[in-house]
Amino acid sequence: MPGGPDAVPQIVKKHCRFALERGDSKIHRWGIFTAEAIPARRRVIEYTGQKIDSREMFRRRVRQNLYVFLLKNGFAIDGAIGGSGAEYINHSCSPNLYARVAGGHIWFVSLRRIEAGAELLLDYRISGDYPPVECRCGSAECRGYLNWLG
Repeated sequence: MPGGPDAVPQIVKKHCRFALERGDSKIHRWGIFTAEAIPARRRVIEYTGQKIDSREMFRRRVRQNLYVFLLKNGFAIDGAIGGSGAEYINHSCSPNLYARVAGGHIWFVSLRRIEAGAELLLDYRISGDYPPVECRCGSAECRGYLNWLG
């Protein structure tokens, strides 16, 4: 299961549309980086994992590192089990990806051209009754928290 102190991210190539690599991130632990340039508005990687309900998500919240993507219908995808590698994409207040849920799939799509060697970044937009989570993205546009307060 990802997230342990010795865990090494794996990228499942069948869920990627472009060549990606894992590497050390300046933001947090591991990151996913491009091995080639990616044009704007392209599906980059699918977020996969085990589908769980809100009760199970609440039970798992005690893990040190969570890899949970919330869906609107009370369910979530836990990337720690059956993940594609997308679960290691870090947060940034200036992301180069956005999430698109369509046809039962979660795709991370490029917002703009992403140069080879760049770290893939997503605005997590944590919402709900969660305490503020400090952001360390280092972006000039950093809002200070991973939570979406706007």
